[in-house]
Amino acid sequence: MAQTAPTTELRLMSGNGLISRTILDTPLRDAAPSEVPIIDVSGMFSAAKADRQAVADKIRAAATNNGFFYLANHGISTDVTDAAHSAALDFFHQPTDLKEVANTKLASANKYMSGWKPPASMHINPSESVDQRESFSWRYDPTYDPSLPQGEPLPPKVAAVLPIDANGFPWSATTDSCPQFKQSVIPCYQAVLNLGRALLRSFALSLDLAEDAFDAKFTHPDASMAINFYPSLPSPPAVDDKVTRVSIGSHTDFQLFTILWQDAVGGLQVLSRSGEWLRAQPVRGTFVVNFGDYMQRITNDQFPSTVHRVQNRSGRERLSMAFFFGFNLDESCAVLDTCVGEGEEKRYKEISCNDWTQRRLRAMQVKIEDKVEGWK
Repeated sequence: MAQTAPTTELRLMSGNGLISRTILDTPLRDAAPSEVPIIDVSGMFSAAKADRQAVADKIRAAATNNGFFYLANHGISTDVTDAAHSAALDFFHQPTDLKEVANTKLASANKYMSGWKPPASMHINPSESVDQRESFSWRYDPTYDPSLPQGEPLPPKVAAVLPIDANGFPWSATTDSCPQFKQSVIPCYQAVLNLGRALLRSFALSLDLAEDAFDAKFTHPDASMAINFYPSLPSPPAVDDKVTRVSIGSHTDFQLFTILWQDAVGGLQVLSRSGEWLRAQPVRGTFVVNFGDYMQRITNDQFPSTVHRVQNRSGRERLSMAFFFGFNLDESCAVLDTCVGEGEEKRYKEISCNDWTQRRLRAMQVKIEDKVEGWK
């Protein structure tokens, strides 16, 4: 009789509180191309509907497999991402006192925690260690949206829920000490924002909807960005570790989808549907895409969000840039009719994007007593 691999239970936060996943106790390995495929998305920009549909079909196959895939031939030059990477390292390499002026605690529009987060200030998974990273993040600001006419007033419903700092924080706190940071990162953000809008149309096609089905919900999207700086963890792990030490803990993202740029160092790990940890190794010139919890809700679990984490044990520092995409915060979306088969029911109630985001953000906030000894 064949023996089954031993398992452990992984606990993690979700919009509905603590949930668990069963993990096979098998060695960490590289993801096979069939598990995290590289998809050539140049057809998204074709005038031919058949080319656009072909990309959508590949996305659907990846979404219903492990929910992670690489984007190739996406139209964003490596010069743009390399410049943002270099400038981000300049920011993180600064003395602490220069970064402290951008601390998220200083933001007047602190509802969405924009700004710099120091080391050991984040604990994304309560069953693993405090995250060994520092981060710089911000929410969507129409000032930097290339699709909008500058100076145009926001629709009242959008303005009511869109957190914009009147003084331009956190960027206003970086321009004196590290002006190249904003100068290089914002063009990268704008390029990926455009890519996200194109990708959303492919997602619509993949769900048997009209390509423009989501356009009205994405005029002022909840499109945020987080740049994560990871020092190396001890390698191999210390034998007396009481919890799994992580660069960022096991989690699912909570919006529609994420587009991730990662440097050549590696460390991203994806939990397969079968319960194995897989390495999503860096592929030069690509972005990694995964789905979030809100996409899982509106697709009635057809496009599930995938658990992932980072463990940087390379002996080198690592940097990644994550772009998170959601509908306008004033919008809501019920389970899509095209995702409910005959005899099935809609598994989720409709919830506004703002309420869902707030629910997930509250679950992520670290408390001092949650910190693990040794991770000060």
